[in-house]
Amino acid sequence: MNEKNIKRISKFLSLLLRHQPETIGLKLDKNGWAMIDELIAKSKRRNMNLSIDVLREVVANNDKKRFSFNEDETMIRANQGHSLKTIDLEFKAIQPPEFLYHGTVSKFMSLIKSGGLKKMNRQHVHLSQDLQTATKVGSRRGVPIILTVRSGDMQAKGFEFYQSKNGVWLTDHVPAEFIEFK
Repeated sequence: MNEKNIKRISKFLSLLLRHQPETIGLKLDKNGWAMIDELIAKSKRRNMNLSIDVLREVVANNDKKRFSFNEDETMIRANQGHSLKTIDLEFKAIQPPEFLYHGTVSKFMSLIKSGGLKKMNRQHVHLSQDLQTATKVGSRRGVPIILTVRSGDMQAKGFEFYQSKNGVWLTDHVPAEFIEFK
């Protein structure tokens, strides 16, 4: 499968597994898992010809590693990024590195300087452990601005951090006092 098809299917899966499973009448359990057989069958309603082999390829080759299978590959879910408030991905709080990064663009800077980083319509604020990933994220909307988050200081003040299966760091809010604006 070519990169264009992987991206197209990944976007479709993101819609279903992170935001709007009702689009095809898909049921997600409380932890965000969807049954593979149901996903494949109901995706036909949207002219998506999925199979377990296609899903395996998307899970393995999606550049952001957004999706995971359960152990026996009977279920699939998104690793993070849900706007569905009822999903519990069972993250456990862990100690973050001293610094994490967030990629954004200039039009959001005044809001970030006054209110920090907010999760908006997602369950968490997404942070990167490396500058390259943060730059890639920020580049999606224009010229990237990379913010340094003093995550070690935040954790010392009681803020919790989680890390999703694909390495994205998550927290509920980053107050502006913990952001280095350069």
